[in-house]
Amino acid sequence: MRIAGAAKLVVVIAIFLLTFYVIFQVFEIKMDANLGHIFARSALDAAARSTKPPRYKCGISKACPEKHFAFKMSSGAANVVGPKICVEDNVLMSGVKNNVGRGINTALVNGKTGELLDTKFFDMWGGDVAPLIEFLKTIQDGTIVLMATYDDGATKLNDEARKLIAELGSSSITNLGFRDNWVFCGGKGIKTKSPFEQHIKNNKDTNKYEGWPEVVEMEGCIPQKQE
Repeated sequence: MRIAGAAKLVVVIAIFLLTFYVIFQVFEIKMDANLGHIFARSALDAAARSTKPPRYKCGISKACPEKHFAFKMSSGAANVVGPKICVEDNVLMSGVKNNVGRGINTALVNGKTGELLDTKFFDMWGGDVAPLIEFLKTIQDGTIVLMATYDDGATKLNDEARKLIAELGSSSITNLGFRDNWVFCGGKGIKTKSPFEQHIKNNKDTNKYEGWPEVVEMEGCIPQKQE
């Protein structure tokens, strides 16, 4: 009887040890699989991050060099969507900010610091050109000036207003016509014509929207004003 009892005890211990061994092996396999999955996923995430294109200020296509301000701007779309002006990743004017309107939309930026100085829009269809002329005359030297049309930015323009905008570096302002789309970035005291300007004529044969040309967009790097 003692021998039989001892044999049963040995069998029970053997079964216990075998069960423990099997459980341990299964657990180890699962751990290895989970760790492998984690490491593989981490490697894939790292690869995805490394291939994701970098984002530059205002969403422009490449980074600006030192002592330059990044900017991106677009004209209005017909008389539906307003223009947008962004400098150094700060949206200065847009429909979302509710500070744009029909006519010429203008943002003034400090040429040394990139700080926003003022934003205004001037209705060149149903408004008066006099406030625009007064505004242009008060701009200080060293100020960056960004302008974008919406709906119609030319009907009320006169020679004096066009001359003042031309002095900011614009080449196209003399030819800006009814419902043309135009974006421009220049500065007070600039000695040459600005390289930052886009202009599309209103032409019923080529217009993207009925009565209005397509939106014009522009981006670039504005040199910081030096002392």
